[in-house]
This record gives sequence, structure tokens and C-alpha cells, in this order.
Amino acid sequence: MNQDWEDRVATAWAAFDDYPEDRAAEFRARIDALVAELPEDSPLGPFERACAFDSTGHSDQAVPLYQEALARGLDGYRGRRAKIQLSSSLRNVGRPEEGVKLLTPELERPSDELDDAVRATLALCLSSLGRDREGLSLVLGALAAHLPRYQRSMANYARALVEPGA
Repeated sequence: MNQDWEDRVATAWAAFDDYPEDRAAEFRARIDALVAELPEDSPLGPFERACAFDSTGHSDQAVPLYQEALARGLDGYRGRRAKIQLSSSLRNVGRPEEGVKLLTPELERPSDELDDAVRATLALCLSSLGRDREGLSLVLGALAAHLPRYQRSMANYARALVEPGA
């Protein structure tokens, strides 16, 4: 879409906190109006609608929209965001194993600013499956890179949580 549309979407999201819970439908309507400007087959439409449902507490309605956006070819940065957010929503609706399957391959993708979000969301999905040590390992590994000291130690502790015999 063009930059004007992108700017208006960004403005809508920047105002999200101005909508109290009882005005969530109004916010979703604002996003729907922007989505109506897109071509019918655009993956951005279901993605933005999914984000709006998700952000207003309706993970159940967000899941199929994220899936539709990805099926329509949403990729790149927004595609990665969709996978993170879909995995979180799947966890919220009691389907964390699907979230693990969706996010695990993201660990092997080229690094970007969403790496920590991938690991944090994957850790939550793993925890929901009773795989807390794996989840903790992911979180410690992500945290280690941000520490001013003890980076090597924390990274080693993170690996030791999941390596056999460690």
C-alpha cells in the first residue's frame, strides 16, 4: 500500500491507548475502515484486523485472520510479526503446540529486532505445554545478549538447561 495509508495505520495504532475497553469496537471499526481501502486479496487486511481483535482481547477472532494473512502471502517483517502474534493467540485459546510449531523455525531465520519476541512467545507456548526448562533456556539466552556483564555465563546456563548431561 502507499505511504499515506501506512501513515494513517500507524496513527490509528498510536492512538490505541486512547480507546478505553468499552470503546474497543470503535477502534476495530477504525481499522476496518482502513482495511476497506485495500485490494480484496491483500494480506494486510486480515493482518491489521487480526491485530485489532488481538489487541482488544479477542484472540479467538484473531487466529483465523492471522492464518488468512499468512496464507495470502504476508511475509517479511509483518509476516514475522503475524507468526509471533498468531502463536501468542494460539496459546491464549489453548493451542500452544501449534504456536511452538509455528515459531520454532523462526529461531533459524536471519536475526532482526523481533528475535527476542520470538523467543519470549515461544517460551510461553513451551511453558503452557509443561516444557518450562526449554522456555527458560530461550528466555535466558535472549536476555544474555542484553546484559552488561555475565553474558557468557548466562548463555552457558541457558544451554545447560536443555542439553543432555549438562
